[in-house]
Amino acid sequence: MPASLYVHNPAPWSDLDAELDAWAAAGRQAALWWRDDDATRPGPALDRLLEVADARPLSLAVIPSGATGELARYVDINPNIVVLQHGYSHMNHAPDGEKKSEFGDHRPLRTMLPEISEGRKRLADLFGDRFLSVFVPPWNRIADSVAAELGACGVIALSAFGRRKPGEVPRRLNCHVDIVNWRGNRGFLGVAPVLDTLVRLLKEIRTGPAEHAEPVGLLTHHRDHDDAGWRFLDDLASMARDHPGVRWVPAATGIADG
Repeated sequence: MPASLYVHNPAPWSDLDAELDAWAAAGRQAALWWRDDDATRPGPALDRLLEVADARPLSLAVIPSGATGELARYVDINPNIVVLQHGYSHMNHAPDGEKKSEFGDHRPLRTMLPEISEGRKRLADLFGDRFLSVFVPPWNRIADSVAAELGACGVIALSAFGRRKPGEVPRRLNCHVDIVNWRGNRGFLGVAPVLDTLVRLLKEIRTGPAEHAEPVGLLTHHRDHDDAGWRFLDDLASMARDHPGVRWVPAATGIADG
């Protein structure tokens, strides 16, 4: 393991190393997948994300209304990227005092479903076969009534946050580990809380019933990371690069395995 991982708070990294060792000892590999939200155009932060990802499969949740041809060209020359649909315009329609949501119960379906279809078409036109029709609701919130109609909009899976349930429709490919402290200073959440969550989930999946297994999703926001967040991602990528107990899977594989 790189020595840099031990510079700050070594215990959580040791716990992760031990958990991955347990996967390897069982002849298994923990499946991780990576989703990064809010992309619209290239820039230095996206360049840094691609550098850290280092050819690992990366799913960019792109906001359809803001997506640019420049981003399409960027994706075209980076074969490890697939594009997912991040809402339509990432606009909050919830009333004051309620949690933010673009596709909640606050608007009629006849308004929301055409937006989803229009956003899907725009991304398909821009990104071609690099677009995977997975719907990522902004703020990871979506009304059940909207989720139930995603298939009619051409969506093959829904990606939100938290453990999925077997047999859910549409299929889920969720994220589970968010590195940003959205309820605090909006900086990095911290090594210990992030890795504690990751280790707990990996152990639950390793020791639980096979039907509850799922890829563990890392959620990042390249436009919002501070230096501590970038350092963490560098360290996580370094640790998981060659460990026999882990593999990074593309979004399509994560959906198929569900």
